[in-house]
Amino acid sequence: MARTATIVRETSESKVELSLNLDGTGKTDIDTSVPFYNHMMTALGKHSLIDLTIKATGDTDIDAHHTVEDIAIVFGEALKQALGDKRGIRRFADATVPLDEALAKAVVDISGRPYCVCTGEPEGFEYCMIGGHFTGSLVRHVMESIAMHAGICLHLQVISGRDPHHIAESEFKALARALRFAIEPDPRVDGIPSTKGAL
Repeated sequence: MARTATIVRETSESKVELSLNLDGTGKTDIDTSVPFYNHMMTALGKHSLIDLTIKATGDTDIDAHHTVEDIAIVFGEALKQALGDKRGIRRFADATVPLDEALAKAVVDISGRPYCVCTGEPEGFEYCMIGGHFTGSLVRHVMESIAMHAGICLHLQVISGRDPHHIAESEFKALARALRFAIEPDPRVDGIPSTKGAL
C-alpha cells in the first residue's frame, strides 16, 4: 500500500494544503509564506526522503507563529496518517547532524505516544530573529507540534552551536535523518514492531 497522505486545514488564521509520500526520494515543493521555514521544510523533506508538497498562507502580517504552527500540526497529522498501523517499520532511529559549528542530535520512536524533549539550545536563541520572520523559539514549537500530532516520541538535543541559522538547520536535518530511518521498512520485521502488537 502507498504510504501517502493529503490534508487541507483551514482556520481563520491560516490555510495549509500538504501532501507527502513516505517512500519518496526527497522531492519537495514548499511555499509556506515564511521564507526561512521554506528552507527548513525543504531540508526536512530532502533529508528524510519524504516527498513533500506544502502550500500555505496565513496572517503573517501579524506574526509567522500561526502559519508555522499550523503547518507543523498538518505535517504531524499527515505523517501519522501515512504510517497507518506502522507494520514493518524500523520504529526507532537516531541521527547526529552537523552544520559548521552547530551539532544536533535527534532520537525518535514511532511509538503512538506523543512526547517531545528539546534541550541544549543556547541562552537567548529563542529570541533570535532568523531570516527576518522566524524566531528561534519556533524551532522547539514546530518539533513539539509535529511530535504531538504524529504521535511520536522525539528527543532533540543541540550539542553545540553559535549561529542561529546553523543551529535551527542542524535541528531540522537531524529530525529528518532520524525520521528517514525510523519510518523505513525493515526487511527483518514481520508485523508491528511492538510487544503489545500495536503502536
